[in-house]
Amino acid sequence: MQPLIRIKGIVAPMDRANVDTDAIIPKQFLKSIKRTGFGPNLFDEWRYLDHGEPGQDCARRPKNPDFVLNEPRYQDASILLARRNFGCGSSREHAPWALKDYGFRVLIAPSFAEIFYNNCAKNGMLPVVLDEESVEQLFREVAASAGYMLEVDLPSQSVITPSAQRFGFEIDAFRKQALLDGLDEIGLTLQYADEIRAYEERRRRDAPWLYQSPDA
Repeated sequence: MQPLIRIKGIVAPMDRANVDTDAIIPKQFLKSIKRTGFGPNLFDEWRYLDHGEPGQDCARRPKNPDFVLNEPRYQDASILLARRNFGCGSSREHAPWALKDYGFRVLIAPSFAEIFYNNCAKNGMLPVVLDEESVEQLFREVAASAGYMLEVDLPSQSVITPSAQRFGFEIDAFRKQALLDGLDEIGLTLQYADEIRAYEERRRRDAPWLYQSPDA
């Protein structure tokens, strides 16, 4: 997993509350568990004018010109600005997979669904919670300026605007360090690989019958 320390990028505004995970990645795309390849189908039902199915060439599909991610000014956005309760609905991990595969590394909203928040952090994305007033200000600034960019500094837990205004945010210390180090749960476990191997060797020596086949 790629470490997340500082991100400076274009902001795309998702000006809707209660965006659920089925809108983020519709159910027909949940057949794969590869974690990659979901970006073209992010917000599929809003982004395209036809019905999407796995395996389609999305480059040939008709796009909805009124959907925010199809607007030229928001191309290459790496920060998504959203409204309250983003990521509600089912607990599907495919939702953060799709957002990350599209190119988002930071999500900013007044609140997130709890499971979605945790899944984002586990997959190398930073969900930032700011108060409603701060989020509203950022929506206004994004709308007023094409190519609007924010800098998000995880070590100082700050969102920094082009005018150098700073918004602080809270994050669990353990989750913060995992993002800084670029470690998911598997990576964190592998830090103790030597200790795990030593335990298995002791266990095999002290209780060899546990490792015998039923036919032995």
